[in-house]
Amino acid sequence: MASTKIACLGAGSIYFARALPDLALVPGIAGSEVTLYDIDGDKAEIMARFGQAMAERSGTGLRVRATGTLSDAIDGAAFVVTSIGGSGASSGGVYGTGYHMKDVLIPAKYGVYQVVGDTGGPAGMMMGLRSIPIYLEICRELEKRSPEAIVLNHSNPMAPLCRAMVKYTSIRVIGVCHGVQHGIMHLASRLGVSPYELETTWIGTNHYHWFLSIRHRGRDVYPEVRRLMAESAPSPGRVMTQKLSQVYGFAIVYPEDDHIIEFYPFMTHVRPGEPLPYGLDLHLGGFNFDSVVDDRQPPPEERQRRHVADLQELAESLEEIELPEAPSDGLTGEGLGRLIESIALGRRDVFVVNIENRGAVPNLPSYANLEMEAVTDSQGVRGIHVGEAPLSLMGLLTKRIAWQELVADAAAQGDAQLALQALLLDETAIVPEKAEAMLGELLAASRPMLPLFFR
Repeated sequence: MASTKIACLGAGSIYFARALPDLALVPGIAGSEVTLYDIDGDKAEIMARFGQAMAERSGTGLRVRATGTLSDAIDGAAFVVTSIGGSGASSGGVYGTGYHMKDVLIPAKYGVYQVVGDTGGPAGMMMGLRSIPIYLEICRELEKRSPEAIVLNHSNPMAPLCRAMVKYTSIRVIGVCHGVQHGIMHLASRLGVSPYELETTWIGTNHYHWFLSIRHRGRDVYPEVRRLMAESAPSPGRVMTQKLSQVYGFAIVYPEDDHIIEFYPFMTHVRPGEPLPYGLDLHLGGFNFDSVVDDRQPPPEERQRRHVADLQELAESLEEIELPEAPSDGLTGEGLGRLIESIALGRRDVFVVNIENRGAVPNLPSYANLEMEAVTDSQGVRGIHVGEAPLSLMGLLTKRIAWQELVADAAAQGDAQLALQALLLDETAIVPEKAEAMLGELLAASRPMLPLFFR
């Protein structure tokens, strides 16, 4: 057993509703201290009470408390789990906030339509520009107070965030997501087999990867997967990914069209009033690109009323959550608790993580943040060799990695010229004059969150 300190930042995020039970169930870190910090201290307090309840039910002696300062949260921490959306103190997450709505609505005026807007495109870039300086500030505090800490980031855009922290600070960083796991589960379902019986390798960066090999109990079943894609109609919401998988000859891992279309120019071909391709209008949930964001601040008493209502809603939603029977295992979920446990104990296990390439895929940049399998030890994780990317995938990924680098640098330096270069490199690029005008509007809309750009 390894008693340690784990700091949770952005602790009011609903992500911690599943992260805290996961930590509470892992026996190898029983008795550890978990500190919760959020710029909305009331939300951190509510989440701490939830974490305490989970710890009591698990009987592992996990100690959970909220704190009002970042320094107290991270001082002496061995692990720092982050879920920070970069949109200020908001309820319900970053999606649907005023900042994110503008990230989507402003580009729509220029013919750039986005559905999710958290990994690529103008919206993904803007999330990065707002979030990266916050993460760098946290890492610089960690360099002073807990230089050996490992940051486990859950926020998007995953790759630019992780790349910026690694490039501009000395802190070790691991990105945690569930896209690959979700893809393996989906693949197993289509084949009618247990996901634990599949052997898969894949190549790519967060939300954007392809299966290179698929084996079931030692037998190559990729021909069967290709036959299924050729003979069966795709399920709703997965029409584009199935078609693209057939074109590439490699199945896309993350099967949802709404995420994957962020990496292609198809939405820029839509004319005003036309339906989105592949039935993606259904993913808008009643939202339309002619919406108007009301920037007017309500009176203080109304803001307080809404805040109280949001807190009550959060508390009530947490009350409905039961302690799972076991922590997530890294295949059916993200395996956060077990990942921390394995590192804390210096145990060799394999997890899906977002880390630097460092030669795992030799024909992609060594610094690229890729989503891959990695083995744990007391120092963190080390990526497992994958092999070279096929030519078509290498081309797609090289461009995406360059975009991520530009976003990381633009955010860290407050450089609008680099941000413009990122927009022009992106698959949703429009002519430079319009891109420059769009960027000006986007930056102005996020001005309170972008002090480096307005020095």
